[in-house]
Amino acid sequence: MIKAIFWDNDGVLVDTEPLYFQATREVLAETGVALSREAFIRISLQQGRSAFDLARDQGATPRELEDMRRQRNERYSALLAHAPPALPWVKETLHALHGRCRMAIVTSSLREHFDIIHRNTGILGYFDFILTREDYQHTKPHPEPYLTALKRSGIAPAHCLVVEDTQRGLQSSVDAGLACAVIPNGLTGDSDFSRACHVLGDIREVIGLLG
Repeated sequence: MIKAIFWDNDGVLVDTEPLYFQATREVLAETGVALSREAFIRISLQQGRSAFDLARDQGATPRELEDMRRQRNERYSALLAHAPPALPWVKETLHALHGRCRMAIVTSSLREHFDIIHRNTGILGYFDFILTREDYQHTKPHPEPYLTALKRSGIAPAHCLVVEDTQRGLQSSVDAGLACAVIPNGLTGDSDFSRACHVLGDIREVIGLLG
């Protein structure tokens, strides 16, 4: 019996991953480093590494890399200010699940970006708690984010379900001992989701998993 659902944010609840890719690609391009869509998917969404590793491999110093991250975060914030609201069927699905189990968001997003994203989504009231990048030392694909969620919820792993959209998120949840349902999107559809307990067509199918 599922007593808690831990939701990823970007790509599951909101369509923000293309904006993160855009901001990262633009900053890298200014340093002469090309970031393709395929490389971003492989490095960031599948392996869980920073795309700025490409600049590091071409000789960028730690100080230069930090400046690139700062610029990327500023551009991403600006793009998010005009981002669309929650993805289709998200609010309806959360409404249908509300009260049937505990729910939380477990994201690698910085809190400042998370707050911008959800200014107008109207969905945060459905969640019992929210964990952002500042709440753990190691981010996905490390299991710490979901281990932190488990500890916060007080619910046994066997009664929890994770909903993700990326290979790095799937690895994080499975390594934390949790079952994970994956909803692939335009950036993640070709990833390896063989470790998922379910691969869903859209978010509405999560409702049926509660039985």
